[in-house]
Amino acid sequence: MQNKDIKTFAYVMRRTNYGEADRILNIITPLGKMSVIAKGVRKEKSKLAGGIEMFSLVELTIHQGKSEFGVVTSAKMKKYFNNIITDLNKMEFAAVALKKINKMAEQSDNPEHFKIVDQVLNALNANIDLELIEAWFLFNACKANGEEANLYFDISGKKLLPDKTYEWDSLELALVERVSGSITANEIKLMRLMSTSEIALVAGVKNTKELLPKILRIARSLL
Repeated sequence: MQNKDIKTFAYVMRRTNYGEADRILNIITPLGKMSVIAKGVRKEKSKLAGGIEMFSLVELTIHQGKSEFGVVTSAKMKKYFNNIITDLNKMEFAAVALKKINKMAEQSDNPEHFKIVDQVLNALNANIDLELIEAWFLFNACKANGEEANLYFDISGKKLLPDKTYEWDSLELALVERVSGSITANEIKLMRLMSTSEIALVAGVKNTKELLPKILRIARSLL
């Protein structure tokens, strides 16, 4: 591989201590997932340490040589999501979301992964409803992974109708028409919006609180 320097925004998804003072980082960038090494970062006076924190948007310069790992030569924190680390529930969910994206990116790299992480962390920091964030994350992570839920046709291939009610089939990832089903046009509209729009737009929709438990149950069946 030709020697070159890459400058990119990134989120750190995983950090692993290596050797006496180094750390291997799994990062997600607009270019995709990368594994890099931050040399000497665990030393007390390291200039890199403050720029590779979890739950923060960082700007990295990476020297890509002949070795397996790129080498981080500079790191600058661009945004620190302090509202996440002060809330245990948010921090736990953020950690789970990063772990899922990290695993998905190992199987199939997708530029959408960076956008998903970026929106989730910004939404968590902005105090958007945690159930809404989780549902949005699951719908969009599955979509990026090629396992998108069918929100336009039922299990038999018929178009979903606003005057019908449905139940969710978690094996087929589709809705089944049922008399007095619990899934109505309201849930379907909100799920479609989640699958096609940014979190901030979804969060602006009024009167969604009562819809979220049913939607979240569907979203959790996807992964």
